[in-house]
Amino acid sequence: MLTATEFQAINQPIDTATGLPNRAYRSADWAEAERDNLLAMTWTCIGFVDDLEPGWAGPIDLLGVPLLQVRDSAGISRVFHNVCRHRGIRLVTEKRKLARGGIVCPYHNWGYGFDGCLKVTPHIGGPGKHEVAGFDKSEHGLAPVRSALWMGMVFVNLAGQAQDFESHIAPLESRWSKFIGTDGIDSLRSSEDGCTLELPMNANWKLAVDNYLESYHLPMVHPGLNSYSRLEDHYNILEGDIGAGQGSLAFNYANREGLNLPAFSAWPQELKSTAEYIALYPNVLLGMQFDHVYALMLQPLAHDKTLERLRIFYVGDEAVGGSHSAERHNVLEGWREVFLEDVGVVEGMQVGRASPSYSGGVFSPVMETPTHHFHNWVAARMYQPAAVKLSRVG
Repeated sequence: MLTATEFQAINQPIDTATGLPNRAYRSADWAEAERDNLLAMTWTCIGFVDDLEPGWAGPIDLLGVPLLQVRDSAGISRVFHNVCRHRGIRLVTEKRKLARGGIVCPYHNWGYGFDGCLKVTPHIGGPGKHEVAGFDKSEHGLAPVRSALWMGMVFVNLAGQAQDFESHIAPLESRWSKFIGTDGIDSLRSSEDGCTLELPMNANWKLAVDNYLESYHLPMVHPGLNSYSRLEDHYNILEGDIGAGQGSLAFNYANREGLNLPAFSAWPQELKSTAEYIALYPNVLLGMQFDHVYALMLQPLAHDKTLERLRIFYVGDEAVGGSHSAERHNVLEGWREVFLEDVGVVEGMQVGRASPSYSGGVFSPVMETPTHHFHNWVAARMYQPAAVKLSRVG
């Protein structure tokens, strides 16, 4: 956790503030405290709903906490703690199709339904006796984890104390309604063809957020992107407790590459070249363009390892059909190039945090207000449980 001195240094006006200390990126103890005081207390993304087909289950590790995502035959997704209520063994060790009855413990064959209810307890009362007086199966189902689905992603609130997800996401939906209308999210479609990418990264997940929040590095790190969406075309976004980011007034990739993908019908013509890139705290990086949206989930694997999982969404069923396959691959390769360019600098920051001469650095008061916003957001949760309210501009 942060000391009072560290918190006060971060919680200064941007022109005098420092960033998070080195141990926030290099300490396994910090990562565990961060899991309990930050990731568990808000809505954290753990994957995509279509990671599993109906009737399947898959294990998820959230920095040491074993979770289990389950989809029943109707496609309904649920999340549980991945541990048998009997003797505490992990129930599912790899993604697999479940038997018709549901989840069977590999230790004593206790069986749980897709809804987590305990169904069978073989030999609990002795050989051939599957019931025992005084034991109520309804009280020993799998421990549920509060979860929600949004834009194809699965979010969990591990501590169960956050506001409902609809209220949580409402500011972002309101902001983006001017681009995609009130039902734009429902029109999004994805597929395995030209929509997915995974990038392992030897760095702490927060460094990927830091990097995403600012356009300051575009001319140096992304010369191709900067050639048509220039540094001077960008603006900062602060969205209170939900996130921050940047926008571009000149993102014309579709015109540049001759793409003709279906677009949002509500998107104003005069804003066709506007795009926004917002980090939905804590671990989702979102990009919104007039003809596609992407979500880059940051899966923390350890204090110094992160898996970036990209999912691109297009507008309507036609957009994910065969006639637009080449265009989807064009978009995917464009973003692959950009995100690969980021990996080197993010990993370089991780290595640099080993230097005792670095103590949080400084911020550009013009270019890095979203980055400072994120450091304040983290600091509020790693110094005291009750987070401060953050500003909202842009």
